[in-house]
Amino acid sequence: MDEQNFPANYLTDPRPFMASYLRPGWRDLAVLLLGYLALDWASHLHPLHGLNITPWNPAPALGLVFLLRFDGRVVLPLAAAVVLAETIVRGLPVALVMTFVVAALIAGCYWATARALKRLLPAAQLPVDGRGLFVWTAVIAVGTLVNSALFVLALAFAGYLPTSGIAAAILQYWVGDVTGIVVTMPLLQMLFDEDRRRQLREIVVSRHALLLVAAVALALWLAFEVGARADFKYFYVLFLPIAWAAARHGLPGAVVAAALIQLGIIGAVQWRGYATVTVVEIQVLAAAIALFGFFIGVVVDEMRRVSGELKQTLRLAAAGDMAGAMAHELNQPLTALATYGSACEQLLAMDDSGERLRDAVRAMVRESARAAEVMRRLRDFFRTGTTRLESLPLEALVRGVVDGFSGKAAQGAIELAVGEMPACHLLCDRLQIEVVLRNLLSNAVDAVQAQPAARRWIRLSARAEGPSGISISVEDGGDGLDEAKLARLFAGFQSTKSSGLGLGLMISRAIAEAHGGHLWAEAGDRGVFRLLLPVDTWNDHAV
Repeated sequence: MDEQNFPANYLTDPRPFMASYLRPGWRDLAVLLLGYLALDWASHLHPLHGLNITPWNPAPALGLVFLLRFDGRVVLPLAAAVVLAETIVRGLPVALVMTFVVAALIAGCYWATARALKRLLPAAQLPVDGRGLFVWTAVIAVGTLVNSALFVLALAFAGYLPTSGIAAAILQYWVGDVTGIVVTMPLLQMLFDEDRRRQLREIVVSRHALLLVAAVALALWLAFEVGARADFKYFYVLFLPIAWAAARHGLPGAVVAAALIQLGIIGAVQWRGYATVTVVEIQVLAAAIALFGFFIGVVVDEMRRVSGELKQTLRLAAAGDMAGAMAHELNQPLTALATYGSACEQLLAMDDSGERLRDAVRAMVRESARAAEVMRRLRDFFRTGTTRLESLPLEALVRGVVDGFSGKAAQGAIELAVGEMPACHLLCDRLQIEVVLRNLLSNAVDAVQAQPAARRWIRLSARAEGPSGISISVEDGGDGLDEAKLARLFAGFQSTKSSGLGLGLMISRAIAEAHGGHLWAEAGDRGVFRLLLPVDTWNDHAV
Protein backbone atom coordinates (compact mmCIF):
# COMPACT_ATOMS: atom_id res chain seq x y z
CA MET A 1 0.00 0.00 0.00
CA ASP A 2 1.26 3.48 -0.84
CA GLU A 3 2.59 5.47 2.12
CA GLN A 4 0.47 8.46 1.14
CA ASN A 5 -2.68 6.53 2.12
CA PHE A 6 -1.48 6.16 5.72
CA PRO A 7 -2.21 8.73 8.46
CA ALA A 8 0.25 11.60 8.78
CA ASN A 9 2.06 10.24 11.83
CA TYR A 10 2.33 6.68 10.54
CA LEU A 11 6.05 6.95 9.81
CA THR A 12 6.87 8.10 13.35
CA ASP A 13 4.69 5.51 15.11
CA PRO A 14 3.05 2.92 12.83
CA ARG A 15 1.84 0.60 15.59
CA PRO A 16 -1.64 2.12 16.09
CA PHE A 17 -2.48 1.39 12.43
CA MET A 18 -0.89 -2.04 12.00
CA ALA A 19 -3.97 -3.94 13.22
CA SER A 20 -5.95 -2.56 10.29
CA TYR A 21 -3.66 -4.39 7.84
CA LEU A 22 -2.67 -7.58 9.71
CA ARG A 23 -4.49 -10.74 8.72
CA PRO A 24 -4.71 -13.72 11.10
CA GLY A 25 -3.28 -16.98 9.84
CA TRP A 26 -4.48 -20.49 10.59
CA ARG A 27 -2.09 -20.72 13.51
CA ASP A 28 -3.50 -17.52 14.99
CA LEU A 29 -7.07 -18.79 14.62
CA ALA A 30 -6.13 -22.10 16.22
CA VAL A 31 -4.55 -20.30 19.19
CA LEU A 32 -7.69 -18.17 19.57
CA LEU A 33 -10.13 -21.11 19.45
CA LEU A 34 -8.13 -23.57 21.57
CA GLY A 35 -6.90 -20.89 23.97
CA TYR A 36 -10.41 -19.56 24.53
CA LEU A 37 -11.73 -23.06 25.19
CA ALA A 38 -8.86 -23.83 27.60
CA LEU A 39 -9.31 -20.60 29.59
CA ASP A 40 -13.07 -21.08 29.68
CA TRP A 41 -12.64 -24.63 30.96
CA ALA A 42 -10.16 -23.53 33.65
CA SER A 43 -12.50 -20.80 34.91
CA HIS A 44 -15.73 -22.85 34.89
CA LEU A 45 -16.48 -22.67 38.61
CA HIS A 46 -19.43 -21.47 40.68
CA PRO A 47 -21.72 -20.98 37.62
CA LEU A 48 -24.79 -19.00 38.61
CA HIS A 49 -28.04 -20.86 37.68
CA GLY A 50 -25.91 -23.17 35.54
CA LEU A 51 -25.26 -20.32 33.09
CA ASN A 52 -22.06 -18.73 31.84
CA ILE A 53 -21.94 -16.46 34.91
CA THR A 54 -18.79 -17.19 36.91
CA PRO A 55 -16.71 -15.06 39.33
CA TRP A 56 -13.60 -15.45 37.17
CA ASN A 57 -13.69 -15.26 33.37
CA PRO A 58 -10.25 -14.82 31.73
CA ALA A 59 -11.24 -16.06 28.25
CA PRO A 60 -12.43 -12.62 27.02
CA ALA A 61 -8.92 -11.30 27.73
CA LEU A 62 -7.60 -13.54 24.95
CA GLY A 63 -10.36 -12.31 22.65
CA LEU A 64 -9.48 -8.67 23.37
CA VAL A 65 -5.80 -9.30 22.65
CA PHE A 66 -6.66 -10.78 19.25
CA LEU A 67 -9.13 -7.97 18.50
CA LEU A 68 -6.39 -5.43 19.26
CA ARG A 69 -3.96 -7.28 16.98
CA PHE A 70 -6.26 -8.11 14.07
CA ASP A 71 -9.20 -5.72 14.51
CA GLY A 72 -12.57 -6.89 13.10
CA ARG A 73 -11.04 -9.80 11.17
CA VAL A 74 -11.33 -12.05 14.23
CA VAL A 75 -14.86 -11.08 15.32
CA LEU A 76 -16.43 -14.12 13.65
CA PRO A 77 -13.73 -16.55 14.90
CA LEU A 78 -14.21 -15.08 18.39
CA ALA A 79 -17.97 -15.60 18.15
CA ALA A 80 -17.31 -19.19 17.03
CA ALA A 81 -15.02 -19.70 20.05
CA VAL A 82 -17.82 -18.43 22.34
CA VAL A 83 -20.32 -20.84 20.75
CA LEU A 84 -17.94 -23.78 21.21
CA ALA A 85 -17.23 -22.79 24.82
CA GLU A 86 -20.91 -22.47 25.66
CA THR A 87 -21.84 -25.82 24.13
CA ILE A 88 -18.76 -27.98 24.80
CA VAL A 89 -17.30 -26.62 28.04
CA ARG A 90 -20.27 -25.14 29.88
CA GLY A 91 -23.21 -26.93 28.27
CA LEU A 92 -25.32 -23.77 28.29
CA PRO A 93 -28.96 -24.94 28.81
CA VAL A 94 -30.44 -22.70 26.13
CA ALA A 95 -31.61 -23.17 22.56
CA LEU A 96 -28.98 -23.14 19.82
CA VAL A 97 -30.40 -19.91 18.39
CA MET A 98 -30.00 -18.25 21.80
CA THR A 99 -26.42 -19.50 21.96
CA PHE A 100 -25.66 -17.76 18.67
CA VAL A 101 -27.34 -14.58 19.93
CA VAL A 102 -25.26 -14.67 23.11
CA ALA A 103 -22.08 -15.27 21.11
CA ALA A 104 -22.85 -12.34 18.81
CA LEU A 105 -23.47 -10.06 21.81
CA ILE A 106 -20.23 -11.05 23.54
CA ALA A 107 -18.08 -10.77 20.40
CA GLY A 108 -19.68 -7.46 19.40
CA CYS A 109 -19.27 -5.89 22.84
CA TYR A 110 -15.62 -6.85 23.08
CA TRP A 111 -14.94 -5.63 19.57
CA ALA A 112 -16.36 -2.25 20.64
CA THR A 113 -14.20 -2.38 23.79
CA ALA A 114 -11.09 -3.11 21.71
CA ARG A 115 -11.92 -0.23 19.35
CA ALA A 116 -12.26 2.11 22.32
CA LEU A 117 -8.89 0.97 23.71
CA LYS A 118 -7.20 1.56 20.34
CA ARG A 119 -8.75 5.00 20.05
CA LEU A 120 -7.93 6.19 23.57
CA LEU A 121 -4.56 4.50 24.14
CA PRO A 122 -1.61 5.09 21.77
CA ALA A 123 -0.83 1.96 19.78
CA ALA A 124 -3.40 0.05 21.90
CA GLN A 125 -0.51 -1.16 24.00
CA LEU A 126 -0.31 -1.70 27.74
CA PRO A 127 -0.68 1.49 29.80
CA VAL A 128 2.64 3.25 30.27
CA ASP A 129 1.62 5.89 32.83
CA GLY A 130 -1.00 6.66 35.45
CA ARG A 131 -3.40 8.26 32.98
CA GLY A 132 -3.08 5.34 30.58
CA LEU A 133 -3.80 2.88 33.38
CA PHE A 134 -6.89 4.85 34.40
CA VAL A 135 -8.18 4.96 30.81
CA TRP A 136 -7.40 1.27 30.29
CA THR A 137 -9.24 0.29 33.47
CA ALA A 138 -12.21 2.57 32.76
CA VAL A 139 -12.68 1.25 29.22
CA ILE A 140 -12.55 -2.35 30.41
CA ALA A 141 -14.92 -1.64 33.31
CA VAL A 142 -17.48 0.08 31.07
CA GLY A 143 -17.15 -2.46 28.26
CA THR A 144 -17.59 -5.45 30.58
CA LEU A 145 -20.53 -3.79 32.34
CA VAL A 146 -22.34 -3.23 29.06
CA ASN A 147 -21.57 -6.78 27.98
CA SER A 148 -22.74 -8.20 31.31
CA ALA A 149 -25.99 -6.25 31.21
CA LEU A 150 -26.80 -7.27 27.62
CA PHE A 151 -25.93 -10.92 28.27
CA VAL A 152 -28.00 -11.22 31.45
CA LEU A 153 -30.94 -9.24 30.08
CA ALA A 154 -31.01 -11.41 26.94
CA LEU A 155 -31.15 -14.58 29.07
CA ALA A 156 -33.79 -13.06 31.34
CA PHE A 157 -35.88 -11.95 28.36
CA ALA A 158 -35.70 -15.47 26.92
CA GLY A 159 -36.86 -16.89 30.25
CA TYR A 160 -33.64 -18.63 31.28
CA LEU A 161 -33.04 -16.38 34.29
CA PRO A 162 -35.49 -15.27 37.01
CA THR A 163 -36.25 -11.57 37.04
CA SER A 164 -35.39 -11.33 40.73
CA GLY A 165 -31.84 -12.47 40.06
CA ILE A 166 -30.95 -10.04 37.27
CA ALA A 167 -28.99 -7.58 39.46
CA ALA A 168 -26.97 -10.32 41.19
CA ALA A 169 -26.27 -12.02 37.86
CA ILE A 170 -25.06 -8.79 36.24
CA LEU A 171 -22.79 -8.09 39.24
CA GLN A 172 -21.27 -11.58 39.27
CA TYR A 173 -20.78 -11.66 35.49
CA TRP A 174 -19.25 -8.18 35.55
CA VAL A 175 -16.89 -8.99 38.42
CA GLY A 176 -15.84 -12.20 36.69
CA ASP A 177 -15.08 -10.45 33.40
CA VAL A 178 -13.32 -7.46 34.97
CA THR A 179 -11.14 -9.64 37.18
CA GLY A 180 -10.35 -12.10 34.41
CA ILE A 181 -9.43 -9.38 31.91
CA VAL A 182 -7.53 -7.12 34.33
CA VAL A 183 -5.36 -9.98 35.60
CA THR A 184 -4.96 -12.00 32.39
CA MET A 185 -4.94 -9.48 29.52
CA PRO A 186 -1.61 -7.74 30.41
CA LEU A 187 0.10 -11.13 30.70
CA LEU A 188 -1.25 -12.29 27.33
CA GLN A 189 -0.27 -9.00 25.66
CA MET A 190 3.26 -9.39 26.97
CA LEU A 191 3.44 -12.98 25.78
CA PHE A 192 2.49 -11.86 22.26
CA ASP A 193 5.14 -9.09 22.21
CA GLU A 194 8.78 -10.06 21.69
CA ASP A 195 10.32 -7.33 23.85
CA ARG A 196 7.84 -7.84 26.66
CA ARG A 197 8.27 -11.60 26.41
CA ARG A 198 12.00 -11.10 26.95
CA GLN A 199 11.26 -9.02 30.07
CA LEU A 200 9.02 -11.75 31.45
CA ARG A 201 11.69 -14.35 30.74
CA GLU A 202 14.27 -12.29 32.62
CA ILE A 203 11.96 -12.12 35.64
CA VAL A 204 11.16 -15.84 35.59
CA VAL A 205 14.81 -16.93 35.36
CA SER A 206 16.12 -14.32 37.83
CA ARG A 207 17.25 -15.31 41.29
CA HIS A 208 14.34 -13.31 42.74
CA ALA A 209 11.71 -15.51 41.05
CA LEU A 210 11.74 -18.10 43.82
CA LEU A 211 11.54 -15.33 46.42
CA LEU A 212 8.47 -13.94 44.64
CA VAL A 213 6.79 -17.37 44.52
CA ALA A 214 7.59 -17.92 48.19
CA ALA A 215 6.27 -14.46 49.13
CA VAL A 216 3.02 -15.06 47.24
CA ALA A 217 2.62 -18.50 48.82
CA LEU A 218 3.19 -17.09 52.30
CA ALA A 219 0.73 -14.26 51.71
CA LEU A 220 -1.90 -16.70 50.41
CA TRP A 221 -1.40 -18.92 53.45
CA LEU A 222 -1.85 -15.98 55.80
CA ALA A 223 -4.91 -14.75 53.89
CA PHE A 224 -6.77 -18.05 53.47
CA GLU A 225 -5.48 -20.28 56.26
CA VAL A 226 -4.87 -17.92 59.16
CA GLY A 227 -7.21 -15.21 57.85
CA ALA A 228 -10.10 -17.62 57.19
CA ARG A 229 -10.53 -17.99 60.95
CA ALA A 230 -10.65 -14.20 61.34
CA ASP A 231 -13.09 -13.19 58.56
CA PHE A 232 -10.25 -12.61 56.07
CA LYS A 233 -8.73 -9.82 58.13
CA TYR A 234 -5.28 -10.73 56.77
CA PHE A 235 -6.23 -10.47 53.12
CA TYR A 236 -4.30 -7.20 52.85
CA VAL A 237 -0.97 -9.09 53.07
CA LEU A 238 -1.50 -10.03 49.40
CA PHE A 239 -0.66 -6.41 48.54
CA LEU A 240 2.91 -6.88 49.76
CA PRO A 241 4.34 -9.35 47.18
CA ILE A 242 2.82 -7.53 44.20
CA ALA A 243 4.10 -4.19 45.51
CA TRP A 244 7.60 -5.66 45.89
CA ALA A 245 7.53 -7.21 42.40
CA ALA A 246 6.27 -3.97 40.84
CA ALA A 247 8.85 -1.83 42.61
CA ARG A 248 11.68 -4.14 41.52
CA HIS A 249 10.62 -5.08 37.97
CA GLY A 250 8.04 -2.47 36.99
CA LEU A 251 4.85 -3.44 35.18
CA PRO A 252 6.14 -6.87 34.02
CA GLY A 253 6.87 -7.78 37.64
CA ALA A 254 3.40 -6.68 38.72
CA VAL A 255 1.81 -8.71 35.91
CA VAL A 256 3.66 -11.88 36.96
CA ALA A 257 2.77 -11.36 40.62
CA ALA A 258 -0.89 -10.67 39.80
CA ALA A 259 -1.11 -13.89 37.80
CA LEU A 260 0.46 -15.91 40.64
CA ILE A 261 -1.88 -14.35 43.20
CA GLN A 262 -4.95 -14.98 41.01
CA LEU A 263 -4.02 -18.63 40.47
CA GLY A 264 -3.44 -19.00 44.20
CA ILE A 265 -6.79 -17.40 45.01
CA ILE A 266 -8.67 -19.69 42.61
CA GLY A 267 -6.88 -22.71 44.04
CA ALA A 268 -7.65 -21.67 47.62
CA VAL A 269 -11.29 -20.97 46.75
CA GLN A 270 -11.72 -24.44 45.23
CA TRP A 271 -9.82 -26.14 48.04
CA ARG A 272 -11.83 -24.54 50.83
CA GLY A 273 -15.15 -24.62 48.95
CA TYR A 274 -16.28 -21.07 49.58
CA ALA A 275 -19.79 -19.95 48.73
CA THR A 276 -20.39 -17.99 45.53
CA VAL A 277 -21.04 -14.70 47.34
CA THR A 278 -17.73 -14.98 49.18
CA VAL A 279 -15.89 -15.81 45.96
CA VAL A 280 -17.28 -12.70 44.25
CA GLU A 281 -16.12 -10.53 47.16
CA ILE A 282 -12.66 -12.12 47.03
CA GLN A 283 -12.43 -11.54 43.28
CA VAL A 284 -13.21 -7.84 43.76
CA LEU A 285 -10.25 -7.70 46.15
CA ALA A 286 -8.14 -9.62 43.63
CA ALA A 287 -8.90 -7.04 40.93
CA ALA A 288 -8.02 -4.24 43.36
CA ILE A 289 -4.71 -5.94 44.21
CA ALA A 290 -3.84 -6.32 40.52
CA LEU A 291 -4.63 -2.67 39.73
CA PHE A 292 -2.66 -1.56 42.79
CA GLY A 293 0.38 -3.47 41.54
CA PHE A 294 -0.07 -2.20 37.97
CA PHE A 295 -0.17 1.39 39.21
CA ILE A 296 3.12 0.95 41.06
CA GLY A 297 4.54 -0.82 38.02
CA VAL A 298 3.68 1.91 35.52
CA VAL A 299 4.99 4.57 37.92
CA VAL A 300 8.28 2.69 38.28
CA ASP A 301 8.53 2.21 34.50
CA GLU A 302 7.74 5.86 33.90
CA MET A 303 10.36 6.98 36.40
CA ARG A 304 12.97 4.74 34.79
CA ARG A 305 12.05 6.01 31.34
CA VAL A 306 12.16 9.66 32.41
CA SER A 307 15.44 9.04 34.22
CA GLY A 308 16.96 7.56 31.07
CA GLU A 309 15.68 10.43 28.93
CA LEU A 310 17.01 12.97 31.44
CA LYS A 311 20.43 11.32 31.45
CA GLN A 312 20.51 11.52 27.69
CA THR A 313 19.40 15.16 27.79
CA LEU A 314 22.06 15.97 30.36
CA ARG A 315 24.72 14.33 28.26
CA LEU A 316 23.65 16.23 25.16
CA ALA A 317 23.54 19.47 27.13
CA ALA A 318 26.98 18.74 28.53
CA ALA A 319 28.24 18.35 24.97
CA GLY A 320 27.80 22.08 24.43
CA ASP A 321 29.85 22.95 27.49
CA MET A 322 32.46 20.30 26.70
CA ALA A 323 32.72 21.60 23.14
CA GLY A 324 34.09 24.86 24.53
CA ALA A 325 36.69 22.98 26.52
CA MET A 326 37.55 20.87 23.49
CA ALA A 327 37.97 23.95 21.29
CA HIS A 328 40.23 25.54 23.89
CA GLU A 329 42.28 22.41 24.44
CA LEU A 330 42.70 21.64 20.74
CA ASN A 331 43.49 25.23 19.81
CA GLN A 332 47.00 25.15 21.23
CA PRO A 333 48.17 21.83 19.73
CA LEU A 334 46.57 22.65 16.36
CA THR A 335 48.22 26.07 16.31
CA ALA A 336 51.51 24.47 17.22
CA LEU A 337 51.07 21.85 14.49
CA ALA A 338 50.47 24.59 11.93
CA THR A 339 53.55 26.48 13.13
CA TYR A 340 55.78 23.42 13.05
CA GLY A 341 54.38 22.45 9.65
CA SER A 342 55.28 25.87 8.23
CA ALA A 343 58.73 25.52 9.73
CA CYS A 344 59.17 22.13 8.07
CA GLU A 345 58.18 23.62 4.70
CA GLN A 346 60.75 26.40 5.11
CA LEU A 347 63.49 23.96 6.13
CA LEU A 348 62.73 21.72 3.17
CA ALA A 349 62.79 24.75 0.85
CA MET A 350 66.29 25.50 2.18
CA ASP A 351 67.28 21.82 1.70
CA ASP A 352 67.84 21.60 5.45
CA SER A 353 67.16 17.99 6.39
CA GLY A 354 69.32 17.98 9.47
CA GLU A 355 68.62 18.15 13.18
CA ARG A 356 66.32 21.19 13.02
CA LEU A 357 63.92 19.37 10.68
CA ARG A 358 63.93 16.32 12.90
CA ASP A 359 63.17 18.49 15.95
CA ALA A 360 60.22 20.08 14.14
CA VAL A 361 58.85 16.67 13.14
CA ARG A 362 59.21 15.39 16.71
CA ALA A 363 57.37 18.45 17.96
CA MET A 364 54.54 17.80 15.48
CA VAL A 365 54.26 14.19 16.67
CA ARG A 366 54.20 15.40 20.29
CA GLU A 367 51.44 17.93 19.63
CA SER A 368 49.43 15.35 17.67
CA ALA A 369 49.62 12.99 20.65
CA ARG A 370 48.44 15.82 22.90
CA ALA A 371 45.42 16.51 20.66
CA ALA A 372 44.61 12.79 20.55
CA GLU A 373 44.73 12.62 24.35
CA VAL A 374 42.26 15.49 24.61
CA MET A 375 39.85 13.75 22.24
CA ARG A 376 40.23 10.42 24.04
CA ARG A 377 39.39 11.91 27.43
CA LEU A 378 36.39 13.73 26.06
CA ARG A 379 35.16 10.51 24.45
CA ASP A 380 35.48 8.69 27.78
CA PHE A 381 33.50 11.41 29.50
CA PHE A 382 30.64 11.26 27.01
CA ARG A 383 30.47 7.47 27.14
CA THR A 384 30.86 6.77 30.85
CA GLY A 385 31.10 10.09 32.69
CA THR A 386 34.45 9.05 34.16
CA THR A 387 36.96 11.55 35.56
CA ARG A 388 40.72 11.45 35.21
CA LEU A 389 42.23 13.08 38.25
CA GLU A 390 45.59 14.81 38.06
CA SER A 391 47.48 17.30 40.16
CA LEU A 392 47.23 20.80 38.66
CA PRO A 393 48.48 24.19 39.89
CA LEU A 394 45.47 26.29 40.86
CA GLU A 395 46.78 29.51 39.34
CA ALA A 396 47.63 27.92 35.98
CA LEU A 397 44.18 26.31 35.78
CA VAL A 398 42.35 29.55 36.57
CA ARG A 399 44.51 31.68 34.28
CA GLY A 400 43.97 29.28 31.38
CA VAL A 401 40.19 29.66 31.68
CA VAL A 402 40.25 33.43 32.23
CA ASP A 403 42.42 34.02 29.17
CA GLY A 404 39.65 32.60 27.02
CA PHE A 405 37.22 35.27 28.31
CA SER A 406 39.53 38.28 28.14
CA GLY A 407 38.57 39.18 24.58
CA LYS A 408 34.83 38.83 25.23
CA ALA A 409 35.11 40.93 28.39
CA ALA A 410 37.03 43.65 26.57
CA GLN A 411 34.42 43.81 23.81
CA GLY A 412 31.66 44.34 26.37
CA ALA A 413 33.66 46.85 28.42
CA ILE A 414 33.62 44.39 31.32
CA GLU A 415 36.34 44.57 33.97
CA LEU A 416 37.60 41.01 34.47
CA ALA A 417 39.90 40.82 37.51
CA VAL A 418 41.67 37.82 38.98
CA GLY A 419 42.83 37.95 42.58
CA GLU A 420 45.94 36.35 43.97
CA MET A 421 45.68 32.58 43.91
CA PRO A 422 46.94 30.44 46.83
CA ALA A 423 50.02 28.44 45.90
CA CYS A 424 48.50 24.98 45.83
CA HIS A 425 47.62 22.09 43.54
CA LEU A 426 44.13 20.74 42.86
CA LEU A 427 43.36 17.05 42.45
CA CYS A 428 40.86 17.19 39.59
CA ASP A 429 40.00 16.44 35.98
CA ARG A 430 41.26 19.53 34.20
CA LEU A 431 38.79 19.41 31.30
CA GLN A 432 35.76 18.99 33.54
CA ILE A 433 36.74 21.69 36.04
CA GLU A 434 37.42 24.04 33.14
CA VAL A 435 33.84 23.38 31.99
CA VAL A 436 32.56 24.45 35.43
CA LEU A 437 34.68 27.62 35.51
CA ARG A 438 33.76 28.52 31.94
CA ASN A 439 30.08 28.10 32.74
CA LEU A 440 30.36 30.34 35.83
CA LEU A 441 32.25 33.02 33.90
CA SER A 442 29.84 32.82 30.97
CA ASN A 443 26.88 33.31 33.34
CA ALA A 444 28.67 36.23 34.97
CA VAL A 445 29.29 37.89 31.59
CA ASP A 446 25.61 37.51 30.69
CA ALA A 447 24.58 38.95 34.10
CA VAL A 448 26.58 42.20 33.74
CA GLN A 449 26.23 42.94 30.04
CA ALA A 450 23.01 44.92 30.53
CA GLN A 451 24.27 46.71 33.67
CA PRO A 452 25.55 50.31 33.83
CA ALA A 453 29.27 50.77 33.27
CA ALA A 454 29.98 50.97 36.99
CA ARG A 455 28.57 47.48 37.55
CA ARG A 456 30.09 45.71 34.57
CA TRP A 457 32.74 43.88 36.54
CA ILE A 458 33.66 40.25 37.29
CA ARG A 459 36.09 39.17 40.00
CA LEU A 460 37.56 35.72 40.37
CA SER A 461 39.35 34.82 43.60
CA ALA A 462 40.26 31.83 45.74
CA ARG A 463 40.90 31.10 49.40
CA ALA A 464 41.82 28.09 51.51
CA GLU A 465 38.97 26.17 53.17
CA GLY A 466 40.63 24.15 55.88
CA PRO A 467 43.74 22.07 55.27
CA SER A 468 42.40 20.13 52.28
CA GLY A 469 40.07 22.42 50.34
CA ILE A 470 40.07 25.48 48.11
CA SER A 471 37.06 27.72 47.49
CA ILE A 472 37.07 29.48 44.11
CA SER A 473 34.69 32.45 43.98
CA VAL A 474 33.19 34.07 40.89
CA GLU A 475 31.49 37.38 41.70
CA ASP A 476 29.84 39.86 39.36
CA GLY A 477 28.04 43.18 39.46
CA GLY A 478 24.73 41.77 38.24
CA ASP A 479 21.38 41.91 39.99
CA GLY A 480 22.17 38.93 42.22
CA LEU A 481 19.81 36.26 43.49
CA ASP A 482 16.98 36.23 46.01
CA GLU A 483 16.00 33.27 48.16
CA ALA A 484 13.26 32.17 45.72
CA LYS A 485 15.64 32.05 42.75
CA LEU A 486 18.31 30.41 44.87
CA ALA A 487 15.99 27.56 45.85
CA ARG A 488 15.48 26.42 42.24
CA LEU A 489 18.77 27.57 40.72
CA PHE A 490 20.36 24.11 40.48
CA ALA A 491 17.12 22.21 39.74
CA GLY A 492 17.66 22.23 35.98
CA PHE A 493 15.56 23.71 33.17
CA GLN A 494 15.63 27.12 34.85
CA SER A 495 17.50 29.05 32.16
CA THR A 496 16.80 32.74 31.54
CA LYS A 497 18.49 32.48 28.13
CA SER A 498 16.31 31.91 25.08
CA SER A 499 18.85 29.45 23.67
CA GLY A 500 19.67 27.63 26.91
CA LEU A 501 18.28 24.50 28.54
CA GLY A 502 19.07 25.66 32.08
CA LEU A 503 21.27 22.62 32.68
CA GLY A 504 24.69 24.31 32.90
CA LEU A 505 24.64 24.86 36.67
CA MET A 506 23.06 21.45 37.25
CA ILE A 507 25.86 19.79 35.29
CA SER A 508 28.50 21.95 36.97
CA ARG A 509 27.30 20.96 40.43
CA ALA A 510 27.31 17.28 39.40
CA ILE A 511 30.93 17.62 38.21
CA ALA A 512 31.94 19.37 41.44
CA GLU A 513 30.34 16.68 43.59
CA ALA A 514 31.95 13.95 41.47
CA HIS A 515 35.29 15.48 42.54
CA GLY A 516 34.31 15.37 46.20
CA GLY A 517 33.57 19.11 46.21
CA HIS A 518 30.50 21.32 46.00
CA LEU A 519 29.09 24.27 44.04
CA TRP A 520 26.68 26.77 45.53
CA ALA A 521 25.43 30.34 45.17
CA GLU A 522 24.76 33.05 47.72
CA ALA A 523 21.79 35.38 47.90
CA GLY A 524 22.46 39.10 47.69
CA ASP A 525 22.47 42.21 45.51
CA ARG A 526 25.29 40.82 43.34
CA GLY A 527 26.12 37.47 41.83
CA VAL A 528 28.25 35.18 44.00
CA PHE A 529 29.12 31.56 43.13
CA ARG A 530 31.58 29.45 45.08
CA LEU A 531 33.26 26.25 43.95
CA LEU A 532 34.82 24.03 46.62
CA LEU A 533 37.45 21.56 45.38
CA PRO A 534 39.91 19.21 47.12
CA VAL A 535 43.58 20.13 47.33
CA ASP A 536 46.34 17.70 46.41
CA THR A 537 47.84 17.89 49.90
CA TRP A 538 50.52 15.30 49.22
CA ASN A 539 51.85 17.18 46.17
CA ASP A 540 51.79 20.51 48.00
CA HIS A 541 53.62 19.00 50.96
CA ALA A 542 56.22 17.51 48.62
CA VAL A 543 56.71 20.88 46.94
